[in-house]
Amino acid sequence: MEWLIILVTLTALLLFFWRLNTRANSPKAGQPAPDFRLPDQTGKIHTLADFSGKWLALYFYPKDDTPGCTRQACKFRDDLHKMTELGAEVIGISVDNTKSHADFAKKYHLPFPLLADHQAEVAKRYHSLINLGVIKFARRNTFLIDPQGKIARIYFSASTSRNSTEIIADLKKLQTI
Repeated sequence: MEWLIILVTLTALLLFFWRLNTRANSPKAGQPAPDFRLPDQTGKIHTLADFSGKWLALYFYPKDDTPGCTRQACKFRDDLHKMTELGAEVIGISVDNTKSHADFAKKYHLPFPLLADHQAEVAKRYHSLINLGVIKFARRNTFLIDPQGKIARIYFSASTSRNSTEIIADLKKLQTI
């Protein structure tokens, strides 16, 4: 029983320091956003430069068509008109492939690009990758990127139900500064 308590305690400490280290090494607000060049669900290539002069909500999510990811994507879909009125676009990124993204986008009528980071390079650059060896998936982090390509806000462990409304509120604040 003592070994079990020690093991659980050590595991909890390792997870705590691992999360702390991940946030400490991630891009910071005010820094240029890491570049990307990835295909969307239709095969079209997107880069960070494509969004120059616009606000961009770049959200990483673990897996297509899972409950939390579906909730988050549908909230972005439902709030997209509010974001576009504020000059922002939305992009989702996961390590799923373009076929999976196409099926997910079609099923839920998602009108924004879902980028396939199949090699997990972009998620890694944004420190939004969980790598368990054979299994890799993106962390649920969102980066609000300003029209100059700099990170304005970061939402670590973003809420699936509140992420889009938080971004809308922050866009309103940031645009009045």
